[in-house]
Parts: sequence; C-alpha cells; structure tokens
Amino acid sequence: MKDKSLELSLRAGHRDRLRQKFLDGELAKYEIMELLLSYAIPRKDVRPIARMLYKKFGGTFPILCAPIEELEKIPGLGHNTAIFIKAMQQIILDGYRSEAETTPILHNREQFYNYIRLMLGGRSTEEMHVLYLDNNLHLLKDEKHSNGTVDCTVLYDREVVKNALDIGAKFVALVHNHPISGLGFSSEDIAITEQLKDALLNVRIQFYDHFVVSGGVVYSMKGNDYSK
Repeated sequence: MKDKSLELSLRAGHRDRLRQKFLDGELAKYEIMELLLSYAIPRKDVRPIARMLYKKFGGTFPILCAPIEELEKIPGLGHNTAIFIKAMQQIILDGYRSEAETTPILHNREQFYNYIRLMLGGRSTEEMHVLYLDNNLHLLKDEKHSNGTVDCTVLYDREVVKNALDIGAKFVALVHNHPISGLGFSSEDIAITEQLKDALLNVRIQFYDHFVVSGGVVYSMKGNDYSK
C-alpha cells in the first residue's frame, strides 16, 4: 500500500513538472502527447505510450490521422483513448475550417496544406472533397463528395455545379488523396478536372485548383508544385 502511494505521488509530481514545462514552452513533441494522454489515462504512466505512438506513426499528423483500430494496437491505449486522439484531430480541423471561412484559403499556404493533410492523411481509400468558395476565396463549404477505392475515386460534375449554384459559390476547388505514397496526378485526375472546368464555365463559375495529398505531400495541379 505504501509503495502504491509512493508511485502515485511520483506520477503526480512528474505530471506537475510536465504542465510547468508546457507553460514554459519546453516540452518535446512526445511530451506534449504524453501530457494530453495523462488527462485521458489518469492512473497510468503514459510516457511509454506517447513514445510508442511516435515510433509507430512517425509524427504528430500521422498519429492524429491514424484509424482508431490502428491506434488501439498500441499497448496500453484503449478504445476511449483512441477516440480522444481522434477528437483532437477534429478540433484542429474545425479550427482550420473556421479560419478558411474568414481568410482566403491560400492566404497562408502552409496552413491550408496542413488542413488538407490532416483531413485526408491516413485514409486507406481515395476520398474526394469539393471546396466551394466565395468571390474572395473564403470557404463556404467543404463537402465530402465521394468515397472511392485504393486507387480510384469519382466526380459527378453535374452535382458539383448544382451545389455551387445553390450555395452561391464563385470558385470551386477539388481535394483528394492517394493512399499510395509518391503518386501525383493521374491521367484520370486530369480528365475529371478538365470535365469539371468545362461544366463550371457554362454557369460562369471559375475552377480554382485541384490538390492531391499523397504520402504527406500536397500537389497543386494549377501550380504544379508540392509541399513537404
């Protein structure tokens, strides 16, 4: 009983030091995760869990983007804690979306790229999103348009045009992912983009750009660039 009380006291002291280091801006990345996990798992040493998360997934974004079933494979990290991590992902995404509603989407390119990395990273199949933008490139709506397979997704241009007109969008952008790392735009990606461009021109809505997330890299079709 005495040993148990000593263990709890030492753990509490360690967590107090973690909180102070956080306030002082001195925490390493895994220690920030450790601090967060300490609130989800209050009666356990979570440092090994935080270290294992970074060892397995390689970084903060991959941890947040990991499927719940993959997170649950980490020893000591149960279903409730996996949900806690996914809730953190959602909070950050909501913050990015709120910013995009008041600021042009590429006013801060790095922030926008982080947003779509976080939104689509870790997916095992392709997912197509349509961003509907106003005349000043503020986000009106981010809509998941379709789910595809590991190497294919679909775009219904008539549906996009209808939604753009209903929302009052002046620009449209596409965002999708490639689960296989290192893949830029395919010939199919280019074809559906050109098809959508033509459909939007008929109703005087401009196509802004098409972005693809592949292996943590964001490619821009218009700019023919990428961000690591």
